[in-house]
Amino acid sequence: MKRLLQIPEYVEDVRRVANLPLLWEKLRGKTILITGGTGLIGSFLIDVLNAAKLGCTILLLGRSEDKAKTRFVEYWDSDLIRFVKWDAAAPTLPMIDGPIDFVLHLASNTHPVAYATDPIGTITTNVLALNNLLALASEKRAARFLFASSNEIYGENRGDVELFDEKYCGYIDCNTLRAGYPESKRCGEALCQAYIKQRGLDCVIARLTRTYGPTILPTDTKAISQFFNNALRGEDIVLKSEGRQYYSYQYVADSVSGLLTVLLKGETGEAYNIADESGDITLRDLARLIAENAGCKVVFDLPDAVEAAGFSKATKARLDGSKLRELGWSPLYNVESGVKINFDLLRKIR
Repeated sequence: MKRLLQIPEYVEDVRRVANLPLLWEKLRGKTILITGGTGLIGSFLIDVLNAAKLGCTILLLGRSEDKAKTRFVEYWDSDLIRFVKWDAAAPTLPMIDGPIDFVLHLASNTHPVAYATDPIGTITTNVLALNNLLALASEKRAARFLFASSNEIYGENRGDVELFDEKYCGYIDCNTLRAGYPESKRCGEALCQAYIKQRGLDCVIARLTRTYGPTILPTDTKAISQFFNNALRGEDIVLKSEGRQYYSYQYVADSVSGLLTVLLKGETGEAYNIADESGDITLRDLARLIAENAGCKVVFDLPDAVEAAGFSKATKARLDGSKLRELGWSPLYNVESGVKINFDLLRKIR
Protein backbone atom coordinates (compact mmCIF):
# COMPACT_ATOMS: atom_id res chain seq x y z
CA MET A 1 0.00 0.00 0.00
CA LYS A 2 1.33 3.43 -0.97
CA ARG A 3 0.70 6.90 0.40
CA LEU A 4 -1.06 9.33 -1.91
CA LEU A 5 1.96 11.60 -2.41
CA GLN A 6 3.97 8.55 -3.50
CA ILE A 7 1.63 8.02 -6.45
CA PRO A 8 2.59 10.03 -9.58
CA GLU A 9 -1.01 10.28 -10.81
CA TYR A 10 -2.14 11.90 -7.56
CA VAL A 11 0.82 14.27 -7.53
CA GLU A 12 -0.10 15.25 -11.10
CA ASP A 13 -3.70 15.95 -9.99
CA VAL A 14 -2.36 18.25 -7.29
CA ARG A 15 0.05 20.01 -9.64
CA ARG A 16 -2.65 20.59 -12.25
CA VAL A 17 -4.60 22.62 -9.71
CA ALA A 18 -1.46 24.36 -8.37
CA ASN A 19 -0.60 25.43 -11.93
CA LEU A 20 -4.00 26.96 -12.73
CA PRO A 21 -3.94 30.68 -13.61
CA LEU A 22 -5.43 31.84 -10.31
CA LEU A 23 -4.53 34.95 -8.30
CA TRP A 24 -1.96 33.03 -6.26
CA GLU A 25 -0.04 36.16 -5.26
CA LYS A 26 -2.85 37.04 -2.87
CA LEU A 27 -1.78 34.05 -0.77
CA ARG A 28 1.99 34.49 -1.00
CA GLY A 29 3.54 34.70 2.46
CA LYS A 30 0.11 34.81 4.11
CA THR A 31 -1.25 32.95 7.13
CA ILE A 32 -4.24 30.76 6.29
CA LEU A 33 -6.41 29.17 8.98
CA ILE A 34 -8.13 25.97 7.84
CA THR A 35 -10.61 23.72 9.65
CA GLY A 36 -11.38 20.27 8.28
CA GLY A 37 -7.86 20.06 6.89
CA THR A 38 -7.58 16.27 7.15
CA GLY A 39 -10.89 15.69 5.39
CA LEU A 40 -11.72 14.85 1.80
CA ILE A 41 -11.47 18.39 0.43
CA GLY A 42 -9.21 20.02 3.03
CA SER A 43 -6.37 17.53 2.69
CA PHE A 44 -6.28 17.89 -1.10
CA LEU A 45 -6.35 21.67 -0.69
CA ILE A 46 -3.35 21.62 1.66
CA ASP A 47 -1.44 19.41 -0.79
CA VAL A 48 -2.17 22.01 -3.48
CA LEU A 49 -0.98 24.90 -1.30
CA ASN A 50 2.22 22.99 -0.60
CA ALA A 51 2.76 22.33 -4.32
CA ALA A 52 2.11 25.98 -5.19
CA LYS A 53 5.18 27.00 -3.13
CA LEU A 54 3.69 30.26 -1.90
CA GLY A 55 5.64 30.54 1.32
CA CYS A 56 2.39 30.69 3.26
CA THR A 57 1.69 29.31 6.73
CA ILE A 58 -1.31 27.07 7.36
CA LEU A 59 -2.86 27.11 10.82
CA LEU A 60 -4.41 23.65 10.81
CA LEU A 61 -7.13 23.41 13.43
CA GLY A 62 -8.10 19.88 14.45
CA ARG A 63 -8.71 17.42 17.26
CA SER A 64 -5.83 15.02 16.59
CA GLU A 65 -2.27 16.09 15.93
CA ASP A 66 -1.28 12.46 15.29
CA LYS A 67 -3.91 12.16 12.56
CA ALA A 68 -2.76 15.39 10.96
CA LYS A 69 0.90 14.43 11.15
CA THR A 70 0.20 11.05 9.58
CA ARG A 71 -1.67 12.66 6.69
CA PHE A 72 0.93 15.36 6.00
CA VAL A 73 4.09 13.54 7.07
CA GLU A 74 5.89 14.41 3.82
CA TYR A 75 6.11 18.08 4.80
CA TRP A 76 5.07 18.12 8.45
CA ASP A 77 8.44 19.47 9.57
CA SER A 78 8.45 22.25 6.98
CA ASP A 79 7.34 25.82 7.61
CA LEU A 80 4.00 25.17 5.90
CA ILE A 81 1.88 23.69 8.71
CA ARG A 82 1.36 24.83 12.26
CA PHE A 83 -1.08 22.53 14.08
CA VAL A 84 -3.54 24.05 16.54
CA LYS A 85 -5.48 21.59 18.69
CA TRP A 86 -9.19 22.45 18.60
CA ASP A 87 -12.51 20.64 18.60
CA ALA A 88 -15.19 22.25 16.49
CA ALA A 89 -17.66 21.39 19.24
CA ALA A 90 -15.71 23.45 21.78
CA PRO A 91 -17.43 26.66 22.94
CA THR A 92 -14.43 28.86 22.21
CA LEU A 93 -11.34 28.98 20.03
CA PRO A 94 -7.81 28.68 21.43
CA MET A 95 -5.64 31.74 21.61
CA ILE A 96 -3.77 32.21 18.34
CA ASP A 97 -0.83 34.59 18.29
CA GLY A 98 0.04 36.62 15.24
CA PRO A 99 -1.93 37.57 12.14
CA ILE A 100 -4.53 35.55 10.27
CA ASP A 101 -5.01 36.64 6.68
CA PHE A 102 -7.51 34.08 5.39
CA VAL A 103 -9.90 31.65 7.07
CA LEU A 104 -11.48 28.61 5.38
CA HIS A 105 -14.10 26.80 7.46
CA LEU A 106 -14.30 23.35 5.85
CA ALA A 107 -15.03 21.24 8.95
CA SER A 108 -18.47 19.64 9.02
CA ASN A 109 -20.29 16.35 9.44
CA THR A 110 -20.91 15.51 5.80
CA HIS A 111 -22.28 11.97 5.66
CA PRO A 112 -25.55 10.25 6.64
CA VAL A 113 -24.48 8.25 9.69
CA ALA A 114 -22.94 11.41 11.20
CA TYR A 115 -26.20 13.29 10.66
CA ALA A 116 -28.14 10.51 12.37
CA THR A 117 -25.79 9.72 15.28
CA ASP A 118 -24.36 13.20 16.02
CA PRO A 119 -27.07 15.70 15.07
CA ILE A 120 -25.99 18.15 17.77
CA GLY A 121 -22.39 18.14 16.56
CA THR A 122 -23.62 18.55 12.99
CA ILE A 123 -25.51 21.73 13.84
CA THR A 124 -23.00 23.24 16.25
CA THR A 125 -20.08 22.87 13.82
CA ASN A 126 -22.05 24.65 11.10
CA VAL A 127 -23.29 27.45 13.35
CA LEU A 128 -21.54 27.86 16.72
CA ALA A 129 -18.06 26.91 15.54
CA LEU A 130 -18.59 29.11 12.50
CA ASN A 131 -19.54 32.02 14.77
CA ASN A 132 -16.33 31.57 16.78
CA LEU A 133 -14.25 31.54 13.62
CA LEU A 134 -16.01 34.58 12.17
CA ALA A 135 -15.39 36.47 15.41
CA LEU A 136 -11.73 35.47 15.36
CA ALA A 137 -11.38 36.53 11.71
CA SER A 138 -13.00 39.86 12.53
CA GLU A 139 -10.71 40.39 15.51
CA LYS A 140 -7.63 39.56 13.41
CA ARG A 141 -8.87 41.75 10.53
CA ALA A 142 -8.57 38.86 8.10
CA ALA A 143 -8.61 39.75 4.42
CA ARG A 144 -11.28 37.15 3.63
CA PHE A 145 -13.36 34.38 5.18
CA LEU A 146 -14.62 31.42 3.12
CA PHE A 147 -17.50 29.33 4.42
CA ALA A 148 -17.85 25.91 2.77
CA SER A 149 -21.58 25.45 2.39
CA SER A 150 -23.43 22.71 0.53
CA ASN A 151 -25.83 21.82 -2.25
CA GLU A 152 -28.04 20.61 0.61
CA ILE A 153 -29.19 24.17 1.34
CA TYR A 154 -31.44 24.01 -1.73
CA GLY A 155 -33.66 21.34 -0.20
CA GLU A 156 -35.95 19.28 -2.39
CA ASN A 157 -36.58 20.27 -5.97
CA ARG A 158 -40.11 21.67 -6.24
CA GLY A 159 -40.32 20.42 -9.82
CA ASP A 160 -40.09 23.91 -11.29
CA VAL A 161 -36.44 23.95 -12.42
CA GLU A 162 -33.88 21.57 -13.86
CA LEU A 163 -30.82 23.22 -12.33
CA PHE A 164 -30.46 25.03 -8.98
CA ASP A 165 -28.97 28.48 -9.34
CA GLU A 166 -27.79 30.42 -6.29
CA LYS A 167 -31.21 32.07 -5.78
CA TYR A 168 -33.21 28.84 -5.72
CA CYS A 169 -34.88 27.80 -2.48
CA GLY A 170 -36.49 24.37 -2.33
CA TYR A 171 -38.44 22.60 0.37
CA ILE A 172 -36.92 21.43 3.68
CA ASP A 173 -39.05 20.00 6.49
CA CYS A 174 -37.22 21.68 9.37
CA ASN A 175 -38.92 19.52 12.02
CA THR A 176 -36.87 16.41 11.28
CA LEU A 177 -33.55 14.96 12.39
CA ARG A 178 -32.19 15.07 8.85
CA ALA A 179 -32.89 18.80 8.57
CA GLY A 180 -30.07 19.58 11.00
CA TYR A 181 -27.45 19.61 8.26
CA PRO A 182 -29.11 21.72 5.53
CA GLU A 183 -30.79 24.11 7.97
CA SER A 184 -27.55 24.74 9.85
CA LYS A 185 -25.75 25.38 6.58
CA ARG A 186 -28.47 27.89 5.70
CA CYS A 187 -28.07 29.52 9.10
CA GLY A 188 -24.29 29.58 8.61
CA GLU A 189 -24.68 31.49 5.36
CA ALA A 190 -26.97 34.00 7.08
CA LEU A 191 -24.39 34.36 9.87
CA CYS A 192 -21.74 35.24 7.28
CA GLN A 193 -24.03 37.96 5.93
CA ALA A 194 -24.48 39.27 9.49
CA TYR A 195 -20.70 39.59 9.96
CA ILE A 196 -20.38 41.37 6.63
CA LYS A 197 -22.98 43.92 7.65
CA GLN A 198 -22.20 44.34 11.35
CA ARG A 199 -18.43 43.78 11.51
CA GLY A 200 -17.34 44.65 7.98
CA LEU A 201 -15.80 41.19 7.48
CA ASP A 202 -15.17 40.09 3.91
CA CYS A 203 -16.94 36.72 3.47
CA VAL A 204 -17.61 34.49 0.49
CA ILE A 205 -19.63 31.26 0.34
CA ALA A 206 -18.80 28.15 -1.66
CA ARG A 207 -21.68 25.73 -2.15
CA LEU A 208 -20.02 22.40 -2.77
CA THR A 209 -21.77 19.63 -4.59
CA ARG A 210 -21.30 15.91 -3.86
CA THR A 211 -17.54 15.42 -3.95
CA TYR A 212 -15.47 12.25 -4.25
CA GLY A 213 -11.75 11.59 -4.47
CA PRO A 214 -8.85 9.47 -3.20
CA THR A 215 -8.73 11.62 -0.05
CA ILE A 216 -12.12 10.24 1.01
CA LEU A 217 -12.11 8.78 4.52
CA PRO A 218 -12.86 5.04 4.94
CA THR A 219 -15.52 5.96 7.53
CA ASP A 220 -17.50 8.11 5.09
CA THR A 221 -21.02 6.72 4.63
CA LYS A 222 -22.22 8.74 1.65
CA ALA A 223 -23.62 6.58 -1.15
CA ILE A 224 -20.75 7.20 -3.56
CA SER A 225 -18.21 6.40 -0.82
CA GLN A 226 -19.93 3.08 -0.17
CA PHE A 227 -19.97 2.33 -3.90
CA PHE A 228 -16.21 2.75 -4.10
CA ASN A 229 -15.66 0.79 -0.88
CA ASN A 230 -17.71 -2.14 -2.18
CA ALA A 231 -15.85 -2.09 -5.48
CA LEU A 232 -12.42 -1.98 -3.82
CA ARG A 233 -13.28 -5.02 -1.72
CA GLY A 234 -14.34 -6.90 -4.83
CA GLU A 235 -17.95 -6.91 -3.67
CA ASP A 236 -21.10 -6.02 -5.55
CA ILE A 237 -22.10 -2.36 -5.34
CA VAL A 238 -25.16 -2.00 -3.13
CA LEU A 239 -27.88 0.51 -3.95
CA LYS A 240 -30.20 1.45 -1.08
CA SER A 241 -32.92 2.63 -3.48
CA GLU A 242 -33.95 2.30 -7.13
CA GLY A 243 -31.20 4.80 -7.92
CA ARG A 244 -33.32 7.30 -9.83
CA GLN A 245 -31.87 10.24 -7.88
CA TYR A 246 -30.25 12.71 -10.28
CA TYR A 247 -27.38 14.62 -8.69
CA SER A 248 -24.29 16.69 -9.45
CA TYR A 249 -21.00 14.98 -8.54
CA GLN A 250 -17.47 16.30 -8.69
CA TYR A 251 -13.93 14.99 -8.43
CA VAL A 252 -12.02 16.55 -5.53
CA ALA A 253 -9.47 18.36 -7.72
CA ASP A 254 -12.32 20.35 -9.29
CA SER A 255 -13.95 21.06 -5.93
CA VAL A 256 -10.65 22.46 -4.65
CA SER A 257 -10.00 24.56 -7.75
CA GLY A 258 -13.54 25.88 -7.34
CA LEU A 259 -12.93 26.75 -3.69
CA LEU A 260 -9.75 28.59 -4.59
CA THR A 261 -11.52 30.46 -7.39
CA VAL A 262 -14.22 31.63 -4.97
CA LEU A 263 -11.60 32.57 -2.35
CA LEU A 264 -9.43 34.54 -4.76
CA LYS A 265 -11.94 35.91 -7.27
CA GLY A 266 -15.39 35.82 -5.70
CA GLU A 267 -17.32 38.94 -4.75
CA THR A 268 -17.89 39.74 -1.09
CA GLY A 269 -21.14 38.28 0.23
CA GLU A 270 -21.81 36.16 -2.83
CA ALA A 271 -22.49 32.41 -2.88
CA TYR A 272 -21.18 30.24 -5.71
CA ASN A 273 -22.18 26.74 -6.76
CA ILE A 274 -19.08 24.62 -7.30
CA ALA A 275 -20.41 22.20 -9.88
CA ASP A 276 -20.57 21.48 -13.60
CA GLU A 277 -23.12 19.62 -15.73
CA SER A 278 -20.42 17.22 -16.91
CA GLY A 279 -20.64 15.67 -13.44
CA ASP A 280 -24.42 15.16 -13.43
CA ILE A 281 -25.56 11.53 -13.31
CA THR A 282 -28.26 9.35 -11.75
CA LEU A 283 -27.30 7.31 -8.72
CA ARG A 284 -27.97 4.09 -10.60
CA ASP A 285 -25.78 5.09 -13.55
CA LEU A 286 -23.05 6.20 -11.15
CA ALA A 287 -23.11 2.80 -9.46
CA ARG A 288 -22.92 1.09 -12.85
CA LEU A 289 -20.00 3.31 -13.90
CA ILE A 290 -18.02 2.39 -10.78
CA ALA A 291 -18.95 -1.28 -11.24
CA GLU A 292 -17.63 -1.20 -14.82
CA ASN A 293 -14.27 0.10 -13.59
CA ALA A 294 -14.14 -2.57 -10.88
CA GLY A 295 -15.51 -5.53 -12.81
CA CYS A 296 -18.37 -6.13 -10.38
CA LYS A 297 -22.15 -5.70 -10.52
CA VAL A 298 -24.89 -3.60 -8.93
CA VAL A 299 -27.42 -5.03 -6.46
CA PHE A 300 -30.25 -3.39 -4.51
CA ASP A 301 -30.79 -3.39 -0.72
CA LEU A 302 -33.08 -1.31 1.53
CA PRO A 303 -31.43 0.81 4.25
CA ASP A 304 -31.81 0.19 7.97
CA ALA A 305 -33.48 2.77 10.22
CA VAL A 306 -30.25 4.58 11.19
CA GLU A 307 -29.07 4.90 7.61
CA ALA A 308 -32.49 6.01 6.36
CA ALA A 309 -32.64 8.77 8.99
CA GLY A 310 -29.52 10.35 7.51
CA PHE A 311 -30.39 10.02 3.83
CA SER A 312 -31.36 13.01 1.74
CA LYS A 313 -34.94 12.96 0.48
CA ALA A 314 -34.02 14.93 -2.65
CA THR A 315 -34.55 13.08 -5.93
CA LYS A 316 -33.12 15.74 -8.23
CA ALA A 317 -30.37 18.09 -7.13
CA ARG A 318 -28.41 19.40 -10.09
CA LEU A 319 -26.50 22.64 -9.61
CA ASP A 320 -26.10 25.50 -12.07
CA GLY A 321 -22.39 26.35 -12.14
CA SER A 322 -22.59 29.28 -14.58
CA LYS A 323 -21.92 31.92 -11.91
CA LEU A 324 -18.62 30.26 -11.02
CA ARG A 325 -17.69 29.85 -14.69
CA GLU A 326 -18.05 33.62 -15.05
CA LEU A 327 -15.06 33.88 -12.68
CA GLY A 328 -13.02 31.80 -15.14
CA TRP A 329 -13.41 28.38 -13.53
CA SER A 330 -13.86 25.19 -15.51
CA PRO A 331 -13.53 21.54 -14.43
CA LEU A 332 -10.53 19.39 -15.25
CA TYR A 333 -12.59 16.16 -15.12
CA ASN A 334 -16.01 14.89 -16.12
CA VAL A 335 -17.77 12.11 -14.24
CA GLU A 336 -16.29 9.31 -16.37
CA SER A 337 -12.67 10.47 -16.09
CA GLY A 338 -13.09 11.41 -12.43
CA VAL A 339 -14.50 8.03 -11.44
CA LYS A 340 -11.77 6.20 -13.34
CA ILE A 341 -8.83 8.03 -11.81
CA ASN A 342 -10.41 7.89 -8.36
CA PHE A 343 -10.88 4.13 -8.51
CA ASP A 344 -7.33 3.63 -9.78
CA LEU A 345 -5.88 5.77 -7.00
CA LEU A 346 -7.96 4.18 -4.23
CA ARG A 347 -6.89 0.74 -5.42
CA LYS A 348 -3.23 1.75 -4.97
CA ILE A 349 -3.57 3.13 -1.43
CA ARG A 350 -5.95 0.61 0.18
